[in-house]
Amino acid sequence: MSERGLSVTTTTLAAELRVTPSSASAMLTRLRDAELIVHRPYSQATLTDTGVRLALRVIRRRRLIESFLIETLAYGWDEVEREAELLSRAASELFVERICERLGNPVRDPHGDPIPSSDGELPAPGSHLLGTLEAGAIGRLVRVWNGDPEVLQYLDERGIGLGDRIEVLSREPFGGPLMVRVGEPKEGRVHGVGPELAAVLSLELEQ
Repeated sequence: MSERGLSVTTTTLAAELRVTPSSASAMLTRLRDAELIVHRPYSQATLTDTGVRLALRVIRRRRLIESFLIETLAYGWDEVEREAELLSRAASELFVERICERLGNPVRDPHGDPIPSSDGELPAPGSHLLGTLEAGAIGRLVRVWNGDPEVLQYLDERGIGLGDRIEVLSREPFGGPLMVRVGEPKEGRVHGVGPELAAVLSLELEQ
């Protein structure tokens, strides 16, 4: 969430994880007691230095395993979330690093998420959420923030994938969708992208 610039509170965490506020509050309390976050009631939670190091390690393991499943075992990008979650808990550091070597030390996973380096460096995003762009903006889809299989299947069904050229045509009024052209100018398809989906797609803008 913090990668997207979102504040981490009980309410936002509950919405992100689709749990009750009381469950989210209990999670934050456990993390605070483990000295992984700093959190006071009704305020934003922030990671401690120890929390940051652990989070980057977990993110690296998860994204490398997702990459391995897709690139080596032919999983779909909508199939890997649960598998990677289970495997990342059991995999040794040696196994994870062998995966990294086998894949050629990738810097992004198949969803476009940056993979932290072994020394804990995370590349800066350098991209813009589709929902923040105005008509006329043109870029390439470089990241899908939401690993929800339904979201990824929805994109697949419409032929939208990483690397696609996306041009913002207009923004419909009254909270309506963004109208975008996906693909090259003469061959592109026009789609309506609702606010929820536009909030999880990142574009690298053309200069």
